[in-house]
Amino acid sequence: MVQINLPQNSKVEKGTYYKDTTGSKNIRKVNVYRWDPSSGKNPRIDTYEVDMDNCPSKVLDVLNKIKNEIDPSLAYRRSCAHGVCGSCAMNMDGKNGLACTKPHSEIKGDINVYPLPHLKVLKDLIGDLSTLYKQYESVEPWLKTSKTNENKENLQSKEDRKKLNGLYECIMCACCSTSCPSYWWNGDKYLGPAVLLQAYRWIVDSRDEDRKERLKKVADELKLYRCHTIMNCTNACPKGLNPAKAIASIKKMLATS
Repeated sequence: MVQINLPQNSKVEKGTYYKDTTGSKNIRKVNVYRWDPSSGKNPRIDTYEVDMDNCPSKVLDVLNKIKNEIDPSLAYRRSCAHGVCGSCAMNMDGKNGLACTKPHSEIKGDINVYPLPHLKVLKDLIGDLSTLYKQYESVEPWLKTSKTNENKENLQSKEDRKKLNGLYECIMCACCSTSCPSYWWNGDKYLGPAVLLQAYRWIVDSRDEDRKERLKKVADELKLYRCHTIMNCTNACPKGLNPAKAIASIKKMLATS
């Protein structure tokens, strides 16, 4: 069996244990990944005892309670708190998701919270999404059309509009891409499920006039065909979308065009 050893400065250590000071009898332990690059120290797992009697229902509420009442140094992204922006994407109980929509009651035992896998960690639960955004930009996610009459709508049929269902709802939270082993191994070249789903959204838009060029742009052994249909992306999507199906559709279009 192959044994892989982490570099000494990457080994996760046991961190600080924060005991409850409220006297509550409804306590849950929350284990959170912590790393501050400015400290020069190894990453660690801090454990917090949280009074669940005075905590709303989502994992993000637990993190907010920790930051507001126990440890203000905890860093994570958050914004809308309604599953719309994708800011609070992280790994909870071993699965990627949105902290603002994940009920902590669904997690049995301790609540374990980590940053999204594969990404470089900027601090604590904040992953570096700069590569993902550059890849997103590379598929030119905007309408390309020669129709420039601002006084007239660019119409499409109801049937054509339905083709965008399950695509336009993507919020680029990166839960799917960071659950994909192919993206872990080739993240600098493989576009990943989130970006390929977005690419397909514009490829099938009946109003767009650049379909052939869009297909040509992703028709690459590394950009597209590193997808091995593992399906982790579809399982991880907090919006219930199917990136694997979108990728398969692009492959089919290239094979039959």
